Amino acid sequence: MTAALAAFLRARFTEELEKARFASGTVTQDPERFGVAPEDAARHARFSVANAEVRITLLEDTVIPNLGTEGAAGRTAEYQLRLLAAPYVEHKDYPHERG
Repeated sequence: MTAALAAFLRARFTEELEKARFASGTVTQDPERFGVAPEDAARHARFSVANAEVRITLLEDTVIPNLGTEGAAGRTAEYQLRLLAAPYVEHKDYPHERG
């Protein structure tokens, strides 16, 4: 289950990064169209992209390498994985455990 959940999150986070980059480019090119100041558009664009990049980095560098390991590191990684996945539980592709 953890491998499927990790793959699911990798896909979602990658999609979110692509969307953040696209939206950032769109809004910063014509911020007045969206009713925001150019400085605010640029700040929000940087925040959105950085937020998406941090989530990917957390997953790839901290969570995935420790999944399936013994002890506290493995338990913490699985807990972090489930926390990161919690907002997506209703997503159509969420890999629910089959019991």
